[in-house]
Amino acid sequence: MYNEYFGLEETPFSIAPDPRYLYMSEQHREALAHLVYGFNSNGGFVLLTGDVGTGKTTICRCLLEQIPENSAIAFIFNPKLTVEELLATICDELGIKYIKENYSIKDFVDRINFFLLETHSKGVKTVLIIDEAQNLSSDVLEQLRLLTNLETNQHKLLHVILLGQPELGTKLSEPDLSQLSQRIIARYHLGPLSKKDVGAYVHHRLNVAGIRKKLFSESAINRLYQITGGVPRLINVICDRALLGTYTREQETVSRSTLSKAAREVFGNKPVPSTGTSKSAIVWALMTIVLIAFGIALASNYFNINSYTPSQVREIYPEPAVVPELDTLHWTVPDEIKESESLAFQSLFNLWEVDYKPGNANDACLSADTYGLQCLKGLKNMKSLINMNRPAVLKLFDKEENSYYVTLVTVVSDTANIRFGNEDRTVAIKEIESRWLGEYTLLWRPPADFDMTFPTGYDGPEVKWLRNNMAFINNSPFKEPSSELYDADLVREVKKFQLAEGLVPDGIVGPQTLVHINTAVFNDIPTLSGTGRKN
Repeated sequence: MYNEYFGLEETPFSIAPDPRYLYMSEQHREALAHLVYGFNSNGGFVLLTGDVGTGKTTICRCLLEQIPENSAIAFIFNPKLTVEELLATICDELGIKYIKENYSIKDFVDRINFFLLETHSKGVKTVLIIDEAQNLSSDVLEQLRLLTNLETNQHKLLHVILLGQPELGTKLSEPDLSQLSQRIIARYHLGPLSKKDVGAYVHHRLNVAGIRKKLFSESAINRLYQITGGVPRLINVICDRALLGTYTREQETVSRSTLSKAAREVFGNKPVPSTGTSKSAIVWALMTIVLIAFGIALASNYFNINSYTPSQVREIYPEPAVVPELDTLHWTVPDEIKESESLAFQSLFNLWEVDYKPGNANDACLSADTYGLQCLKGLKNMKSLINMNRPAVLKLFDKEENSYYVTLVTVVSDTANIRFGNEDRTVAIKEIESRWLGEYTLLWRPPADFDMTFPTGYDGPEVKWLRNNMAFINNSPFKEPSSELYDADLVREVKKFQLAEGLVPDGIVGPQTLVHINTAVFNDIPTLSGTGRKN
């Protein structure tokens, strides 16, 4: 609501982990360097710990944007799993098929090992990333260690990155996990920002959002450091509320008093720290009222407040009134949130005009296979997901940090049509982003018997299919190739196509490139733009 007033192109203090807004303090550069080193090494474990809100997930997202597209990535968000559930989740993330009704730990391990050997032979690196890894049990951690036993003379075939809170480091120091601890090739603990970095962090985010002048006074920055202790996520919430307060007062810069008032609203009945923030206060603030900023964003959409003057805003939100929270993305029937994942996948399958009996995500991906479809899962920002142009199931979070699922159906400008349980809703894209950490699952139809990824120099029957479709896309006649080699000429065609589609022009034909080829060739595929099949 205040962006136009201050000359901002976008909201600068969203808590979504957008890598564009990552402020690279010396600590963050070190943390990212450790992750990059672990990825480029010969294999083993990499450990990144830090308190809630210090930026671990954002740094990992930054890493994911740098690694090659042909890497095989498994990202696990919910590590409260048994050994069997962990292995099944790894298989699901990597697209490894297994028989659900008849499986064992040995069966899972054998299939994963075969996959690792096969991908290694193709020059593909496999990385397993586990967030909130402090929740892993000792049995699961030991199984992870055993998975890394598979190796060649020079390389381990599985790289594992563990992200977690400080207690993860304590857990790994226990005697029964000493063998795993010895395999950690890089470890780093990410602390809060220093006093100097807090000011630089705030100005960096404002610069990315499109403004270079200082909007926060030096005294406000000093107070911000005292209140937050340098925790980025808490800084974002307080700065967002402080900008709103400054806007309603029609002032040019955020003063110390305005920032202090914003902090009191964020902390609610809890006392605002005066000299640094205790860990318990930070955790309380983040876990119980950090998403008050969502209420502000939702209220903006509901009241169309962008068209109001500051005096009208003051009438709606007189100080020190609390901004009302809207229920645009709120479950009105709490019990139904438990069924949200099944309902979301049912809606996704309906868009493809195939039947699906609600179950869990694993059932959904198994069902997809019977219809010649496959699941594609991962982490993206909204811009990248929209570029994929496929309806998708998104994992969102409410203000109590409970997860739930919705189906992203179509996108029009800055709004999205979503299937929310059994309802259709139209919401602002930024509203979804405020509750989304980037996790998605979409469906796509791969060519029959197609090798999922092949690099330059690949020799196989799939090349004929690729050459034919490139000719169709370029409106050029198809010539029967003399060989099935993925040669330099065809690589150039693929790179041109990737560049035009906003993909990394690496010439590697992987799932994302194939999804874009499908969209260009077939007109019966459901798309976010609504140009394909509609339900």
